[in-house]
Amino acid sequence: MRIGMIGCGNISAQYLATFPSLPDVELVAVADLDAARAEAVAAEHEGVRALGVDDLIADPEVDTVLNLTIPAAHAEVDRQAIAAGKNVYAEKPFAVETADGAAVLEAAHAAGVLVGSAPDTVLGTGTQTARAAIDEGLIGSPIAATATMLTPGHERWHPNPDFYYVPGGGPLLDMGPYYIHALVTLLGPVDAVIGAASRTRAERTIGSGPREGEVIPVSTDTHVSGILVHSSGVLSTLVMSFDAVATSIHPIEIHGTAGTLAVPDPNRFDGDVEVHRLGGEGWESVPVSAGYVESSRGIGLQDMAERGEALRASGALGRHALEVMNAMLESSRTGSRVEVASTCERPAAVPLTEVRVTV
Repeated sequence: MRIGMIGCGNISAQYLATFPSLPDVELVAVADLDAARAEAVAAEHEGVRALGVDDLIADPEVDTVLNLTIPAAHAEVDRQAIAAGKNVYAEKPFAVETADGAAVLEAAHAAGVLVGSAPDTVLGTGTQTARAAIDEGLIGSPIAATATMLTPGHERWHPNPDFYYVPGGGPLLDMGPYYIHALVTLLGPVDAVIGAASRTRAERTIGSGPREGEVIPVSTDTHVSGILVHSSGVLSTLVMSFDAVATSIHPIEIHGTAGTLAVPDPNRFDGDVEVHRLGGEGWESVPVSAGYVESSRGIGLQDMAERGEALRASGALGRHALEVMNAMLESSRTGSRVEVASTCERPAAVPLTEVRVTV
């Protein structure tokens, strides 16, 4: 599968490091609104051409467009690529508005092309080992889950953090996809949500880089919490914050009738899975048993190349997660439970797979 990458910002480095180790994926072209950035990437990677955005989308050598643009541009770039007959794989979030996410899938269906969606961290050994433990009945029947991400905010380290604090950003749409993709992978799709949100500061101060000390406005909620009602009946409690300092609890915990499972950070591909059994004396390690071994960002493209329409990091999952997040924000505004119209298949499990990605 020949990849044309649009967007050469911070996240692109992780994809670039992964590509050489993916047997069915080849990067052939890059583009960026800043042409110099694209040219710099092309100069460092043999056989990769720097093109304009429109030229890359039209290029017959490109099969699949990897969309690493800012969130507000995801849906527009996806639709342009689909109209040109390309498969698309978009960074998270899948789009900003729920309707735009649905429109991308509709266009892809009509065009007969594939759509993938980050994050593909859920394909690694961390989340997949946890999923295997649940499916094997290690904790009995799942009852509830907690998913927690607390940080003081990305402006402390990111040199251009503006997009984190406008609609399409915030802790929910920025970090929520990792946790919601993981929860759907572990527990299945979501039927309804109840949410609440707050915004503690109207401004943020950039803490590093050439703009250090510059003050930027905040126009989106920066602390969001709520309940996800899964189709299975499991209730997940989600807390996403750019306001809090730290937490000592596991990133995700799945509580069942026979025990509790600790799931590692879904922003990582690996990590330790632990179980606390009913009647047990403490946490026990769960051996690695599933997932792509030593994987990194871009493994979703390899999965897409191998599996076609059965890809696991799918646009349907990305669109469902987007609607769940926007429903939480709507619930926080209205104070009412919000039904989630979309659904998706629980992605197929990943057996222990030795596609080793060198980073």
